[in-house]
Amino acid sequence: MERSTRIARVLRKHMTKQERKLWYEFLREFPYPVYRQKVIGSFIVDFYCAKAKVVIELDGSQHYQGKQAEQDAVRDEMLQELGICVLRFPNNAVQDDFAGVCEQIARVCRYRAGQG
Repeated sequence: MERSTRIARVLRKHMTKQERKLWYEFLREFPYPVYRQKVIGSFIVDFYCAKAKVVIELDGSQHYQGKQAEQDAVRDEMLQELGICVLRFPNNAVQDDFAGVCEQIARVCRYRAGQG
């Protein structure tokens, strides 16, 4: 089994509190299939809606500093070159504005899937 696939399986079992909330309270029953910890090329993304070609990333504070922020920007650009839209939300947005996060995800996915 490929290394990325093994890592993705471990990550699915050990989701963050915010990932669990978004998955169990919204994405699991989303109208389009959403995959958790999906391997795309050399990356593992938090969530992926293939029908809409949308990646959803939940970021802790480390994503906004130094090298991690630079790596995220390069990664987002590479995914965008594949025609994938990347939505990034800070973890505190899931806690403080859950409805707003869900609304934005739904709106973008509907639009990109041709339903909006």
